[in-house]
Amino acid sequence: MAATFPHDHFKTVSGYGGEKNYDYEARALVDMGTHTIAFPEELSEAWLRLAQDLGSAGYREAMSELAGIDLRSVPMEVNVFHYGPGASLGAHPDLPDKLVTHILYFNESWDRNDGGCLNILHRNDPTAVAAEIEPLVGNSAILVRSDNSWHAVTPVVSGCHSSRRSLTATFYRPGSLSSMWPPGDSTPLHGYPRA
Repeated sequence: MAATFPHDHFKTVSGYGGEKNYDYEARALVDMGTHTIAFPEELSEAWLRLAQDLGSAGYREAMSELAGIDLRSVPMEVNVFHYGPGASLGAHPDLPDKLVTHILYFNESWDRNDGGCLNILHRNDPTAVAAEIEPLVGNSAILVRSDNSWHAVTPVVSGCHSSRRSLTATFYRPGSLSSMWPPGDSTPLHGYPRA
């Protein structure tokens, strides 16, 4: 799946000076609260199967058991991300509308000196690292949202030859709207260069 990671229909997501700084590229895979696969004509068979599996009752049951929260009927969305050179995600706990986020990684190789690692933090301090997760195929993380579930993505260095590639399946509280794709979002979409 790393070889066929999506490169189409991305938007640039960035913000500085607020609660957190962030800069990355995002693409919808499964639309919020539906089983609708976004831009399926651009996806490989493996990615189509993954998108279907993430919408299954079995996946929701497994995530409910792991997180200790009933996720069987709450809204969920799935997005994929490229973090290219200079991209990052500042320290933050997830928004209160989020319940659980499952992160999967799709880099076949990665040098942690290139940044792009998920840091689980003890507190709102990027040096208070409890765990560091490299964005490698086979690595995964589950974030159960709380006011103290601090985490960050270290900046990808400017000389990095590949993007950090990940997927998030995010479960929301009932009645929530997508924080990634809010209603009326008209951000232009573009392709992401293959590395």
